[in-house]
Amino acid sequence: MTIPTPSDGCSARVPARDKPREYCGVFGAYNLPNAAELTYYGLYALQHRGQESAGIVSTDGDQLYIHRDTGLVVDIFHKPETLTSLKGSVAIGHNRYSTTGSSSRQNVQPLTSNFKDGFLAIGHNGNLVNTLRLRAELEEQGSIFQTSTDTEVILHLIARSTYRDPAEKIADALNQVKGAYCLVILINDELFAARDPRGYRPFTLGRLDEGWVVASETCALDLIGARVERDVEPGEILRIGRQGLQSYKPFPKKQLQQCVFELIYFSRPDSRIFGQSVDRIRRLFGRALAREHPAQGADIVISVPDSSNSAALGYAEESNIPLELGLIRNHYVGRTFIHPTQSIRDINTRIKYNPVRGVLEGKKVVVVDDSIVRGTTSRRLIRMIRQAGATEVHMRISSPPIRYPCYYGIDMPTRSELIGSSHTVDEIQTYLGVDSLGYLSEKGLDALGTLDAGNHCMACFNGNYAESFEKNFQKTMYEDIQPSLLVGEPPNP
Repeated sequence: MTIPTPSDGCSARVPARDKPREYCGVFGAYNLPNAAELTYYGLYALQHRGQESAGIVSTDGDQLYIHRDTGLVVDIFHKPETLTSLKGSVAIGHNRYSTTGSSSRQNVQPLTSNFKDGFLAIGHNGNLVNTLRLRAELEEQGSIFQTSTDTEVILHLIARSTYRDPAEKIADALNQVKGAYCLVILINDELFAARDPRGYRPFTLGRLDEGWVVASETCALDLIGARVERDVEPGEILRIGRQGLQSYKPFPKKQLQQCVFELIYFSRPDSRIFGQSVDRIRRLFGRALAREHPAQGADIVISVPDSSNSAALGYAEESNIPLELGLIRNHYVGRTFIHPTQSIRDINTRIKYNPVRGVLEGKKVVVVDDSIVRGTTSRRLIRMIRQAGATEVHMRISSPPIRYPCYYGIDMPTRSELIGSSHTVDEIQTYLGVDSLGYLSEKGLDALGTLDAGNHCMACFNGNYAESFEKNFQKTMYEDIQPSLLVGEPPNP
């Protein structure tokens, strides 16, 4: 059996990803004298949500101050004078992975513009599903686009709105879009935060001294010492200005579709999202996984660090099998590195992980991971674990098989590249080279009352998309094609 991806071994090309990317993170601060500095720390805490680029836009009410670039937050803002040049008590920031548009410099957010009522800046976490039509209509009406992102569509819609009040302009714009969004917006000296009616992505409001902050996750508020007030509610626009905090709910109410992958993989375990502790939920997923797929006779449980640590703890606790540190993760892997020659076996995986022989040798091992996308990294990890002396390897996944791409802000491979879309569990088990393989079921995700029934998006597992797509959206944006099952032995890396 051959998995349809060219990246099973080392090659001269950038290795294909075997995990979904975390899309974007946003942060905003109002009425705080060091707004840009606080936004920097907020973005630092949210670095896991986007590592391609970052930017901060601040204002003193008279003008915008802008610094944005490609790279990591700590590299973009490493000079002290960079932050001090971002003046004012209001600021917004953004970390980016490209879910739509390329990763080029012109797509770095927050996007900014001067328009008839002053100046405007916007940062977006999410993905719109009617971008193509809106962009074509705007271009037909004379709009000139500077980027290839769907975020710029929102910026144009706000700037072109005939309403006079800024909050009404934003509501007018967002009533025309479909999909997922958490937005931080500066219009002159006011900060706005908006979340789509289905609440796909987490968004939190906090208080710090006499000011306000908003962030994609509570871990960003923890870092700066802000107090969590509440979530920005689905379908809500928050206006933070001289009149204080004002809330608007201008959109028709819709069934919630909170992304279950935020709980499984994306959000930091020390965050609270959708009203729940991420660490607690992942432990409960691990417990449910142990009930559904026990590993009789196993000696130890190990995680694939770091996102599966909590699930592995839950699995170990439920099964009464000791949890051990069997894989060490290198946290200092850069975004690029010199690609090795074919002769250096498994180097792409070993750069990130290394097995602990003293823990694994002679043991029957349960490996807990949160998801399998292509399966290539998992296959290499299993091979490394066996080479370290494990006598049996049983793999357990704390989510169902991923069978469909996400169109709501996760940079996930096309369906043809998802191993779960075209292969049975038995076939995947054979490809990975494990003695057994078990996925948590959709029912198991809620087996312990962890989720609000019907309020979470599981489209990547079952294909039940809440928002319909415009014609050609999937093909144009994601080149989604039907997968084919290829039979034969996997090529030797």
